Parts: sequence; C-alpha cells; structure tokens
Amino acid sequence: METIQIKDKRFRISIPEEEIKARVKAVAEQINRDMADKNPLFLCVLNGSFIFAADLMREITIPSTISFVKLASYEGTISTGKVHEVIGLNESITGRTVVIVEDIVDTGRTMQRMMEQLGTRNPASVHICSLFVKPSKLEEPLDIDYVAFSIPDDFIVGYGLDYDQQGRNLKHVYTIVDD
Repeated sequence: METIQIKDKRFRISIPEEEIKARVKAVAEQINRDMADKNPLFLCVLNGSFIFAADLMREITIPSTISFVKLASYEGTISTGKVHEVIGLNESITGRTVVIVEDIVDTGRTMQRMMEQLGTRNPASVHICSLFVKPSKLEEPLDIDYVAFSIPDDFIVGYGLDYDQQGRNLKHVYTIVDD
C-alpha cells in the first residue's frame, strides 16, 4: 500500500478523493433540501476546512453566502485543549441561519466554543457541518447536523487537514502509520 512521508511521520491512504467528493456531494444535497428557504450563511473555519468548504459550496444550489473565521487548538498532532480565536466574524448574523463548516470534530471543544460565541449574536439557528467526526473522542454534547464521515481516533492528513502545516494539498486523506 502506498505511503507518503511528511516531516518525521509516515501516512497511508485511508479515504480516496473519489469517496470524499461523493460524500461532500451527498451532504450538500441534504443541506439543499433542509435549507431551501433559509438563505444560510456558511461559516468556514480556517485553515483546515477551506478545501471542504470550496467543494461543498460548488454543490450548494440554494441562495447562500459564505464567510470565514480562524480558530486554533492544535500543536503538531495533539489538541492543546485550548481554543484561541485568531480571526473573528465581522458581520451581523442576527436572524440568520448559520452553518459552521468544519474539517474535523474530535473533542468538540472548538465547536462548543463557537456555538457559545455565535449564540450571543442572535442567529435564527446555528448548524454544524463537519467533514469528519471522531465519535469516540467527543467530550462535548454536540448536535452535528451534517457529517460526511465518522472515523476512528486516528490522526489524518490531506484534503485540507495538516500535520504541522504540511499536507493540506493532498487530494486523498491519509492516516498516520505507526512505526
């Protein structure tokens, strides 16, 4: 099986590009049905979800807008447990339906913090759309409306996800290989 090297770690393909694109399309179709009359604001969490958000938006057929926020909680392969807001939301979401577009939810701390922050801005509703969810790692009680993949607690890279800022450009998703 093909492996790649990123810095000091080896990774193998775990989800091929074709499978990712099919799931992204299916999630977009569900959103299109659920939010046909809502004109949602898609709130893309940078950096990891930018590729997912771009592909998702190309499949969204309903009226909508997109904006971006940047939060950080990782150092290398480990979540620090602390969420730092780097770039915030600069527009009003009062009365808006908001869809947070996230690359991966593992502990849920980042999403919990975002939900709390957005809730103070009087949105009509806030929904979570995540490319990946690690159910075994969830520590926060979250209602994740749209999930492309539920995955085991493995460290992954590619399709926007990184290892120490490397590998975001990979078309497939790769899982770390234990040495």
